[in-house]
Amino acid sequence: QVQLVESGGGLVQAGGSLRLTCVASGSSIFRTSALGWYRQAPGSQREFVAHISRGGGATNYADSVKGRFTIAREITNNTIWLQMNSLKPEDTAVYYCNTSPRPYILGRGPYWGQGTQVTVSS
Repeated sequence: QVQLVESGGGLVQAGGSLRLTCVASGSSIFRTSALGWYRQAPGSQREFVAHISRGGGATNYADSVKGRFTIAREITNNTIWLQMNSLKPEDTAVYYCNTSPRPYILGRGPYWGQGTQVTVSS
């Protein structure tokens, strides 16, 4: 059974930090694919946040988080992290992990986990 389980979100003041964790299971594609973090703020479309290559040697970020967020992965355990520093209120969103640059397709559509809520107060 395919599962993407995100955790580590919470409420933090502007300027604070959080570390998100995602554990992927149920398909070998997670071990052999590039992975990424995405986020969706209320009333907005889900957007790309960060990408890490299959081997972990290459990363890229949305301009809005560049220099503040860092993505990393542990291939053996199918785990990826997102270290978020200098958080801003506009980072408030539900954060998801998935394959990158396109989400994992299960059946007829993309599969998404439950996400983890990040709320940044001003």
